[in-house]
Amino acid sequence: MSKHLGGDVIPTGFDVPVEPLRRAAHYTGEPGCIAEARDFAARFLEQLRTEWCADADRRAGGELLLLVSELVTNADRHSNGPYILELEGTDSEVTVSVYDSSSALPRRFPKDPERIGRHGLEIVHALASEVTAERVPVGKRVRARFRLSR
Repeated sequence: MSKHLGGDVIPTGFDVPVEPLRRAAHYTGEPGCIAEARDFAARFLEQLRTEWCADADRRAGGELLLLVSELVTNADRHSNGPYILELEGTDSEVTVSVYDSSSALPRRFPKDPERIGRHGLEIVHALASEVTAERVPVGKRVRARFRLSR
């Protein structure tokens, strides 16, 4: 940012790009981990509201926690080991990444209101603006980008 005083440009030192807020947590898969991941995401969102003036209303907060829940639940159910939840956010968007030890990429099933279960990825795709899954050296990473306001 620069100030203009009488035609002169004076550098203020605030021209430095700001990095997104990033936090990560490691979970063992023991009972209670999914609730801990939701609490972690709620604290992260509150920090975004405070430090980034993120415009995240109740709807956005609830949907973000649902997205985190679904991704962490999938990692908990389909991997044989610990998983990592990584959150990266700005005033308008949060990227949720979950790493787990299974190299099997998630499969999205066709919509079927009579099917019991296996709707997690369907929910994630409905909430996120973009969803990707890729193999990484330790297993896989599923990443979902979530817009805080519509």
